[in-house]
Amino acid sequence: MSPTPPADNHSELQQIDPEALIADAITVAIERAFGIENADPIVGPARNPKFGDFQSNAAMPLGKRLGKNPREVAAAIVEHADLGGIAEPLTAESIAGPGFINITLNADALSGLLENLDTPELGLPTPASPETVVVDLCGVNLAKQMHVGHLRSNVIGDTIARSFERLGHTVVRQNHVGDWGLPIAMVTGKVKAEADAGRIALDDLDLATLNRLYKDAQLECAADRRGLAAVRKFDLGPKAEAELEEQVASAEEALAAAKQTLVKLQSHDPEIEAVWRSIERTTMEVCLAVCARLHTRVTDGDSAGESSYATELAGVVADLVDRGVAEESDGALVVRVEGIKEPCLIRKGDGGFLYATTDLAAIRRRVQTLGGDRLVYCVDARQGLHFRQVFGAAHKAGYTTRPDGSTATLEHAAFGTVLGEDGKPLKTRSGENIKLDALLDEAVERAEAAIRERAGENAGEAGDVRTAAEAIGIAAIKYADLQTERSKDYVFSFDRMVSFEGNTGPYLLYARARINSMFEKAASRGIDLSASESAPLRLEAEEEKTLALLLLRTPRVVRGVADSLEPHRLCAHLYDLAVAFSKFYDRCPVVGADDEATRLSRLRLAGLTRRVLTDGLETLGLPLVDRM
Repeated sequence: MSPTPPADNHSELQQIDPEALIADAITVAIERAFGIENADPIVGPARNPKFGDFQSNAAMPLGKRLGKNPREVAAAIVEHADLGGIAEPLTAESIAGPGFINITLNADALSGLLENLDTPELGLPTPASPETVVVDLCGVNLAKQMHVGHLRSNVIGDTIARSFERLGHTVVRQNHVGDWGLPIAMVTGKVKAEADAGRIALDDLDLATLNRLYKDAQLECAADRRGLAAVRKFDLGPKAEAELEEQVASAEEALAAAKQTLVKLQSHDPEIEAVWRSIERTTMEVCLAVCARLHTRVTDGDSAGESSYATELAGVVADLVDRGVAEESDGALVVRVEGIKEPCLIRKGDGGFLYATTDLAAIRRRVQTLGGDRLVYCVDARQGLHFRQVFGAAHKAGYTTRPDGSTATLEHAAFGTVLGEDGKPLKTRSGENIKLDALLDEAVERAEAAIRERAGENAGEAGDVRTAAEAIGIAAIKYADLQTERSKDYVFSFDRMVSFEGNTGPYLLYARARINSMFEKAASRGIDLSASESAPLRLEAEEEKTLALLLLRTPRVVRGVADSLEPHRLCAHLYDLAVAFSKFYDRCPVVGADDEATRLSRLRLAGLTRRVLTDGLETLGLPLVDRM
C-alpha cells in the first residue's frame, strides 16, 4: 500500500525515507514507554540483511540511563511501537543480542515509498524558504598559471555549490581573485617595461609569458640582505661584498619602483591600469577555460577580485576602530577574538592592509549586500587559523548580522593536499607545481588509451573516442578528488583513477551507460518503454529490494552533503547504487523476464536508477557519457 500523500515539503521527505519514518515511530514508542521526549532512536540500516532492513540500537543507552536491562527496555519499545504498516509488526522475536531491535519493511509499503520517489523532484522538492548560500571557490592569482593546487578548491567548491542548488537554494559563487597589492604591482611594472621596450605586445600576451615575468619581477625585488651580512661577517672579500651590495641596491630600487607602480594602480593611472587590465584579461580567459573544461560552474560574473574591495578597506578599519572592535597593538591594529590566542591583524604598523582586512570586507559584502545566510569557504586546510580569526572578528564586528537580526553562518570547508606517489605534495620532477591543464591533458590521454584497449577494433571513430575520453578523463580526476574525505590528503594515481573497475568515476559512468544499453535493447525488441514508466513495482527478489532501499536513501544523502559540506558521502552512495544495480542486472532478467508485469516493473526500477545516477553525477559535476 502507498503511504498517505504528503501535506508539505517536510512530510514529503518523510514519506520517501523509510529510515526517517521508522525513526519517528521508535521515538514515539520510547516516549510512550518511558515518558522521554525526543529520544534518539538510533536507527540505521541493518548490519546483516538476513535479520531485517533496519535496526534500532536505542535500548542500550536507554537501559544505562534508566538503570534497566537493555532487553527489557527493547521489549517495552516493541510493545509500544506502531510502524503504521511501513514495516512488519514488531514482536519479541524482533529483539536480538543485548537489545537490538530488527525491523523488516513491508513489501507493499516499500513499493509505495519508491513510487513517491519516482517524481520529477526525486524526493527533493524546493524548500518553502530557500536560503542564499555564498560559496568561495577557485581562488586564482593574476599572472600565474593554474596548477594542481587549484584543483580541490574548484572541484569541491563547485560540488558543494551544486548540492545546495540541487536542494533548491540560491547559490552565489565567488572566485576570490588575487589581483591587487604589491606582488601584482611588481608584475604590472615588469610587463609595462617589457612592452615599452618592444619585447612583448600587450594584445598578444599569453599566460606562460606572464608567469615567467611574474617570477622575474619577484626575483628582481628580492634583496639578498642575508647574503650581504654573511659576506661582511666572514670577511669574504671586497669583490663578493661589492656584488652583493649592487644586488641589494638594485632590488631596493626595483621594489621602490614597484611601490610607485602600486600607487599609480591605486589611483587608476590610465597607462598602468591598461597594463593591469591586459594581465587580468589574459589570466581570467585561461582560468575560465580551465573551469569550463573541469565542468565547474565558474564564470566571469562570479569573479570578485581583491581589487573590488580596495576602496572599502580603509572604511572597514575606521569602522572597527570607531566602535572599539579593533585596538592598537605595537603600532598595528588588531581584533581580539575570544578563544584564539593570536589576534586578527587588520592593519600593519606601516598602515598596510592584509588578507584579513579584505576577507572582512568580503564577509560584510556577502552578508549585507548579497544576502548570504550561509558562507562557505573552500580553501586549503592550512588556512584554518586565518579563517578562525577572520570569522571571529566578523562576528564580533556584527558583519554577520543580517537585516532581520539573524546571524549568517560562516564555514571553512577545509581540504587536504594532493600527494604524489612519494607521499609528498604532487609536483614535477624539477619541483615545480604541475599545471592543471597539463594534468587534465594526461588524464584524457590515459582515458583514450583505456577505451581503445577495452574496445579494440570496435572503439569507433577517432572523434567519438576523443569526446568520450575527454568526459571520462575529467570524470576520473574529479571523482578521485571528491570521493576522498574532504579534510584528508590523498595520493594521486592516474592508473587507479581511469580504471573502469572499482570505486572510480569511469565505473559510475559505465553503470549509467549500461542502463542506457538495456533500454536500447528493449526498444529494439519492440517493448513499449512508455508502459514501464507507470508500471506497478514488484520488488520480490532480494536484489530488487536492496536497490530500492538505496534509491530511497538518496534524498537523505544529498541533504547530508549540504549539511556536512562533504561530497564524498554522495560518491560513496552512488558507488553503492552502481554496485547494487550491477547485481540486480546480473541476477534479475529485465528484457528477458519471464512475464510482462515483471519486465515492466524491472524496467521502471532500472529507469529510476538511471535518473538517480544521472542526477547524482550532475550534482557531483561529472560530465556524462551515454555510451561506453
